Amino acid sequence: QVQLLESGGGLVQPGGSLRLSCAASERTFGTYTMAWFRQVPGKEREFVAAIRWRGYATQYADSVKGRFTISTENAKNTVDLQMNSLDTKDTAVYYCAYGPYAIISAMPSPASYRFWGPGTQVTVSS
Repeated sequence: QVQLLESGGGLVQPGGSLRLSCAASERTFGTYTMAWFRQVPGKEREFVAAIRWRGYATQYADSVKGRFTISTENAKNTVDLQMNSLDTKDTAVYYCAYGPYAIISAMPSPASYRFWGPGTQVTVSS
């Protein structure tokens, strides 16, 4: 079982920025895909962004394109999500997800991920 832990959540004003991080303990981490999802009460889990480890393939939800950037750190089993120009609609619990290699078209599907972190709260409010 892969252990995932998100960090970096908090409260920011509209238009502000926040950077989330996700760490995983797995020797073969580099052969997998990692992603960010978010969820608010009463709504389904929503895809945000995904990235292939040791590659350059990325995928973003239309709602965050141009504002959010997913990235990995060299020699580290971590993935970050830089969130800029935050809007109140971005308020949610953000979850890190981990799964086997997935092609770009499969990255937005929750079924592509086998392990999930406990989540971190992001609140955007004036």
